[in-house]
Amino acid sequence: MKSPGAWTLSRRLSLVFAVLLLACSGVSAWLQMASSARHEREVTQRLSLGLAAHIAGNAELMQRGGLNTAAVRDLFDKLMAVNPSVEVYLLDPQGRIVAQAAPPGHLKLERVDLAPVRSLLAGAPLPVLGDDPRGMGPKVFSAAPLQVDGRDAGYVYVVLSGEDRAAISARLAAGSALRTTLWSMAVVALLGLVAGLVAFRFITRPLRQLTGAVQEFERDGIAALGHAPALDAVARRTDEIGVLGQAFVQMAQRIDAQWKALTAQDQQRRELFANISHDLRTPLTSLHGYLETLRMKADLLDAGERARYLDIALGQSRKVGRLAQELFELARLEYGVVQPEKERFALADLVQDVFQKFELAAEARRQRLVADIAPGLPVVHADLGMIERVLTNLLDNAIRHTPEGGEIAVRLLHGAGGAQGGVGGVQVEVADTGPGIPRELQPVLFTRPAFAGSGARGGGLGLMIVRRILQLHGSDIRLEPRAGAGAVFRFGLE
Repeated sequence: MKSPGAWTLSRRLSLVFAVLLLACSGVSAWLQMASSARHEREVTQRLSLGLAAHIAGNAELMQRGGLNTAAVRDLFDKLMAVNPSVEVYLLDPQGRIVAQAAPPGHLKLERVDLAPVRSLLAGAPLPVLGDDPRGMGPKVFSAAPLQVDGRDAGYVYVVLSGEDRAAISARLAAGSALRTTLWSMAVVALLGLVAGLVAFRFITRPLRQLTGAVQEFERDGIAALGHAPALDAVARRTDEIGVLGQAFVQMAQRIDAQWKALTAQDQQRRELFANISHDLRTPLTSLHGYLETLRMKADLLDAGERARYLDIALGQSRKVGRLAQELFELARLEYGVVQPEKERFALADLVQDVFQKFELAAEARRQRLVADIAPGLPVVHADLGMIERVLTNLLDNAIRHTPEGGEIAVRLLHGAGGAQGGVGGVQVEVADTGPGIPRELQPVLFTRPAFAGSGARGGGLGLMIVRRILQLHGSDIRLEPRAGAGAVFRFGLE
């Protein structure tokens, strides 16, 4: 749950957008002002580019032996009176200022860098900026070479944006034109900010709906998805938010399915405990009864009766021990204590070995054990001991539930191996001619044992152990529905 003072995604996006908008507006204003200043310099320089050449062509500036100082000052005064924005200087070939009309104390430089002058005379792209002798920073200028008697005498150097013009521009910078420009930019930025905030409101609306659905799911569980039309609208979108909504719905459904599975497993575990308690109570009660009878009537029973009672008590004891052993083995398999140690072996040889263990039991009940083995079967890769336990449990279960004179058959066939149904491996079928599995027990045949005293044929813990062993081998077991047969179990190994 978010705290009351937490910043939502919409607020964060709005703040970032506002900062970016202000930054972009500032950069745009700076670029516009810089571009405007550059444009103004280029226009000024281009219009007055020939001014210095016109001045250099005035013959009155020179006299025999050098400059006509009086004529130079008179010309400079007239030019600056007509156009106060210009400042005129005469430079020697080294760039030193040899004539100027600046007021006393305004001249800051004694010489001018001639590199921009040469660039301008060479036709460099405008504007070309040069030194301002009055120390006002780089300025646009006009320049022309000055010659006396055919010899280079220096340069005429005209600053086109002089000190007076710079002062007037600085005063006007705070005037109505600049304020109008700034106000216009502020209005544009404000309108852009409002439009951006509205756009973000619409863009983040599906995210807010999804957030609300998540909070409802946290509060009400999977039932909240049934009355969330906004979430359905989000899930139908084709953009990234729609994909996120679909992923959330699928995740919620998967969590619900897993929760139901856990609930079912918990119910099965409870039923397993109940069934085991019942299965243990019956033989323990019988064992206790016969032992108590032997103790109370030891002097009244003859040797034959005492032997019979002891045999019954011993049988019930073996039954309890067997159930405890199966329960212990199932627990070890369920919690991963035992892992298969796989090796390659011939399944046909293992079937023959298991048959030998049950020959006497089958003969005692006049039952026939049949091995139907297809030729050319491949070897399987599995835990030999575990698969022997699988066959032992299945055959023991079949012998106990097949009437006298019946048949138990084990068939090994080529076909799909494992649980994936891929080609290869060996298919194993264990079939008997007994009464079969009651329909009501078939859905839970491998998940919980049947009651020992119910009279119905069930799997007990043996089939649960069989299934867990096969699952550890990447396979599974199923009950085949076949008319006219007893119980037919089928599984595959690779």
